[in-house]
Amino acid sequence: MSANRVDGNLWIRRYHPAPDAAVRLVCLPHAGGSASYFFPVSKELSPDFDVLAVQYPGRQDRRDERCMDSIAELADAVTAVLLPVTDRPVVLFGHSMGATLAFEVARRLERRGIVPLALLASGRRAPSRHRDEGVHRRSDDEIVAEIKALSGTKAEVLGDEELLRMVLPAIRSDYKAAETYRYVEGPPLSTPIQAHFGVDDPRVSRDEAAAWAEHTTGPFELHSYPGGHFYLNDEAPRVIEAIAKVGASVGP
Repeated sequence: MSANRVDGNLWIRRYHPAPDAAVRLVCLPHAGGSASYFFPVSKELSPDFDVLAVQYPGRQDRRDERCMDSIAELADAVTAVLLPVTDRPVVLFGHSMGATLAFEVARRLERRGIVPLALLASGRRAPSRHRDEGVHRRSDDEIVAEIKALSGTKAEVLGDEELLRMVLPAIRSDYKAAETYRYVEGPPLSTPIQAHFGVDDPRVSRDEAAAWAEHTTGPFELHSYPGGHFYLNDEAPRVIEAIAKVGASVGP
């Protein structure tokens, strides 16, 4: 699996270059996730979308870099690297922690007069809906148990102690970022929002997903799917269809 870095940038990966696409899709991974999680999405939506997958520091080829354990710090960094590629309409798609991060990136873009075409928030409660969770303070074994419960990491990774030692610092850091995030009151977005969630997800209820509607003055859609926190693994075609419909709203 190969990827082009956008202008050599470590943050953004382009697996299927689509220079003539009318819309850019920016994908933001879950806690402990990497840009490669969105390879199938990129493959399906190219060349209609120029798909950019964000690679956080502290994992894969960035594993020697300092992890960022703050949503605000991540949002500032991601916004900075996205500004040069906002020359065409942008759709933000974030899963789990990535959804919260996408929201904060959208806020920062809108402050600069750039309104994303849409924000798709997957597997995450609305920013204003807080839960007291402390996974990032647990032992390594307890974090591994949490990951297994959510079924978000491939079994071969969970069974490989060397790989686990490599990824656990990034997972812990990401969980800290997600769990210490606190919504700061502010004007709602103009960006249309779609909330996507699995009906058996222990991390987000229907009401918590529906509360995303409070964060936009634009259109809102709520989409539910069979499955848990990583419903996306099995329901990707339906989510990709929703993204494609957003892109279809942009003329040639």
